[in-house]
Amino acid sequence: MDRTPPAGTVRVRFIGNATLLIRYGSLTLLTDPNFLHRGQLAHLGYGLVSRRLTEPAVDVTGLPHADLDAVVLSHLHGDHFDRVARRHLDRGLPFLTTPHASRVLQGLFGFHRAVGLRTWQSHTLLRGDSLVRVTALPGRHAPGPARRLLPPVMGSLLEFGDRSGRIRLVMYLSGDTVMFDGLRDIARRCPDVHLAVLHLGGTTLPGGLVVTMDAGQGADLLDVIRPHRALPVHYDDYGVFRSPLSDFLAEAARRGHGGRILRCRPGERVTVGGDTRR
Repeated sequence: MDRTPPAGTVRVRFIGNATLLIRYGSLTLLTDPNFLHRGQLAHLGYGLVSRRLTEPAVDVTGLPHADLDAVVLSHLHGDHFDRVARRHLDRGLPFLTTPHASRVLQGLFGFHRAVGLRTWQSHTLLRGDSLVRVTALPGRHAPGPARRLLPPVMGSLLEFGDRSGRIRLVMYLSGDTVMFDGLRDIARRCPDVHLAVLHLGGTTLPGGLVVTMDAGQGADLLDVIRPHRALPVHYDDYGVFRSPLSDFLAEAARRGHGGRILRCRPGERVTVGGDTRR
């Protein structure tokens, strides 16, 4: 397990797709656990599957299981919570997720501490003197009526601080969303985001339906949220991803966001502090 990061900083290890290990003080969070190997199929519902093109940087058996405090799960899709994670994660591990995913996790898979958060509802975790308040944020997995065909999704606001309630660092996880007006509410309510993690890839379903942000939409979200730093994830890992990371980097740079972007390959770590300046 990594050493405790410096006070007031968050250390993020990118495992692949949308899977991150996040460490703040004595707290450790796992996001969207996806540990399928190259060539294995992720199930997306309605008979749709997508083949993984990459290896996770960490095998599920290599996780610091004893140190995990919770999983932040944006939604139930096979490239965000897969059969490998389901088999190896402790059934007593808290999951912070959508009400839909919480019901399935508890009723079908036996993760009895899954918590379903409605949009703008929060849940607080403590370990030692370290605190994180997780708030469910707006997200929409597809435009228009098509979103009813996909599982509900949430973004997440992670506010890190100490037992006194003082917040020192704010992190935004977009979840699998497309751009829509509800994301502007995040900018209004959360004007000072230190690190935004953007789920990209331009996931494209049969018929051409795009259900996650492509390069242009990712840059649009940067225009709206204007985080101090941004970490792109959820790209190039599956066959349904049609918008490569290179397109997003070029578009972000064209719009003047190049200085915000953190480059972090699978297996690497980045450390961000709450005193980060734009």
